[in-house]
Amino acid sequence: MFMSLQCGIIGITNVGKTTIFNCVSDNKVETNAYAFSATRSNIGSIKVPDYRLEGLEKLQPTEKVIPTSVEFVDIPGLARGSSRGEGVGNKFLGDIRNTDALIHVLRCFEDDSLPHIDGSVDPLRDLGNIDFELQVKDIESVQKKIDRLEKIAKSGDADAKKGIEVLKRLYDHIEGLHNARDFEIRPGENKYIDDMFLLTIKPVIYVCNVDDRSAVNGNIFVEKVKEQLSGSNAEILVIAGALEAEISELDNNEDRLEFLNDIGLSEPGVNKLVRSAYKMLNLQTFFTMGPKEIRAWTIKKGMTAPQAAGVIHSDMERGFIRAEVMKYDDLVSLGSEQACKEAGKFCVEGKNYIVNDGDILYIRFNV
Repeated sequence: MFMSLQCGIIGITNVGKTTIFNCVSDNKVETNAYAFSATRSNIGSIKVPDYRLEGLEKLQPTEKVIPTSVEFVDIPGLARGSSRGEGVGNKFLGDIRNTDALIHVLRCFEDDSLPHIDGSVDPLRDLGNIDFELQVKDIESVQKKIDRLEKIAKSGDADAKKGIEVLKRLYDHIEGLHNARDFEIRPGENKYIDDMFLLTIKPVIYVCNVDDRSAVNGNIFVEKVKEQLSGSNAEILVIAGALEAEISELDNNEDRLEFLNDIGLSEPGVNKLVRSAYKMLNLQTFFTMGPKEIRAWTIKKGMTAPQAAGVIHSDMERGFIRAEVMKYDDLVSLGSEQACKEAGKFCVEGKNYIVNDGDILYIRFNV
């Protein structure tokens, strides 16, 4: 069983992080127009939208359908000086350190009733400010480790000397206002870097939070962000947070779809965000199905069948015998388990089988 992974939502204060968090989380949090009013991070378990569950339910009538989930942490707004402990900045930087990936929300809308802390809307300045605060903390972490290795290197330790050389290169890179995720880590150098849990090494998705009118095509602010991040392979999503918050309040799914279609969207932007975050965390889904329940389960890419069985229950991993496997696409196109067997698409796999996204598993075990 692996520990639940977390995605942290970060950004300058008053950019709409909590509004977006509320769109996807059952754990609703109060939002207001006052900067630095939040004093703690909020954690929510977010259901991962997956059309495949509906496909399975059509083939297997069942009592309940259970989607998989991912944890989001809504981290209160940072400001210039957070790395020096301004406000409660240091605590929030600690909360960022505990996450596995980041969703960086950028304010790309004008709103006189929600004043920007720096007096004007400029997502590139905000992006630079947040990066700078995280880089300052990372430089501290790297320097501390260099100091530690220098004491060891005095005894002639060759590995410590190699570590110092790598870390000094990394220090210069970050000091040049670059993020650690863009640093070239050569083969064998990870061991000097991984244990620092650097803030700017975490993978990141950028969310441009726009006004209602810009929900489909974005706006001039979004274009600036795309231009700034071009060539970085960063994923950039456009979400009208306030509009999606209104849509998420509607009880009926059909009403939500009608509302979305009226503005030119086929699904909520936050659904794409959740799926992208799930993928960024290197997660994938397998399914179990039966008349009692159809369920999606989360595993890390590369997990074996016994490890996947352990996500369901530790006894299943301990007593694992074999996994009977069908692919989602095969089952849906052929129409039944029996048809999969007849077409040779129902496989029996042993302990070394690497589970793929969309696998449907029946685990045989004995304890």
